[in-house]
Amino acid sequence: MKKTSENFAYYTVLNMDHEQAVEKVTAALKEEGFGVLTNIDMQATLKQKLDVDFRKYAILGACNPPLAHQSLKTQLNIGLLLPCNVIVYEEDNGSVVEILDPIKMMKVAENPDLEPVAQDAQSRLQRVIKTLKNE
Repeated sequence: MKKTSENFAYYTVLNMDHEQAVEKVTAALKEEGFGVLTNIDMQATLKQKLDVDFRKYAILGACNPPLAHQSLKTQLNIGLLLPCNVIVYEEDNGSVVEILDPIKMMKVAENPDLEPVAQDAQSRLQRVIKTLKNE
């Protein structure tokens, strides 16, 4: 498995099947105060909408309510960049996990008042990846 998204996401490989990986990621996010608001099953969606086969691939919409609230109070349209996206997909005999770097995403907003929130989210999500790497 080759590393991808290194310039805008955190990345790790888990030596487990897709379903187990999604459970592990969800639990690690919960430990850092994030809930999963959405779980988009891209394999099922692409099959249903386009009748194409695709690998197991989940897009998780992770949200830390206090950080989201603080962000929304700072800049109302920041909701366009929420929730934090996490992907889990099968590759070879394992699963790849990638988490979007909130610092990179907040740069789109060009609002320095959002930096402390993004830094807090970044620290939490980096700990999620570190936890998963130690699994």
